[in-house]
Amino acid sequence: MTPDKAQFYKDNGFLVIEDGANPDVLHGLIRETVALCRGDRGPIKGVTPADPNESDDDVMRRYLCIHFPHKLSRVMYDALSLPAIVEVLTRVIGPNVKCMQSMLFIKASGKPGQAWHQDEFYIPTRDRSLTGAWIAMDDATVENGCLWVIPGSHKHGILWPQHQQRDPRFDCAGEATMFPYTDADAVPVEVKAGSIVFFNGYLLHRSLPNYARSGYRRALVNHYMSAESLLPWHWGDKPYGSIAGLDYRDIVMIAGVDPYAWKGIEERAAAHVRPSGEGGCGNIERNIEALKFRNMMLLAEDHD
Repeated sequence: MTPDKAQFYKDNGFLVIEDGANPDVLHGLIRETVALCRGDRGPIKGVTPADPNESDDDVMRRYLCIHFPHKLSRVMYDALSLPAIVEVLTRVIGPNVKCMQSMLFIKASGKPGQAWHQDEFYIPTRDRSLTGAWIAMDDATVENGCLWVIPGSHKHGILWPQHQQRDPRFDCAGEATMFPYTDADAVPVEVKAGSIVFFNGYLLHRSLPNYARSGYRRALVNHYMSAESLLPWHWGDKPYGSIAGLDYRDIVMIAGVDPYAWKGIEERAAAHVRPSGEGGCGNIERNIEALKFRNMMLLAEDHD
């Protein structure tokens, strides 16, 4: 992590570290992806245990993304703290770093992407320290649905409102709107397998569908923040205690010390499949109302 790279991240909101995950790590992650999709690592909400006669490809193609794979896979857990990840995060976040989420994107050919969004919209850190680490398990190209980012878009420090999109290119997640950019401002982040893309929680980014004729665009994406900050992340369930004290504690420390270790660790998250939207997104009106409520809360915070 050179000074030039640190400055690039500060200016642009993202950074690519090539060969951040070595071939042994990648092979292990790919093996675990198969095991998770087959149901061999334990129950995952939305995963149907595979028939022994089903091929690995048939099984993996069922799923776009599995959330919290580190809860069931030691290999995925160990990947939270790869040396390259720790080195970069302790430079851009600080000496004390915790992880609260992992997501395993499988994204076979034909699977959708995700519309423009900011990760802090979903994971609201108190100190704006949220940082993603996107480990490419395959070469990621424009054709197979690599990340697209709007360089420098994190500098506004604003969480743009979201609306429920119905674009068939994307999964069921909402889409950021009202920001002062167009698609022409975006750049593709094409990377080789083993590269790690780091990005600021306020950076606008998206991915398009996997248009390749075959294959996957697999990636393990982990989210981190300063362990010195509280995390008022309650997933829409009823908050407990005072707002000032809300703190999600299902975390993994990957560097330094936990100043709030006295609170203990909670087991709140469970592995589950993200809806791809290929069979519809359920009650879309309810999704819209949820986004309206989230936007209202953000506006209230801005006026506090």
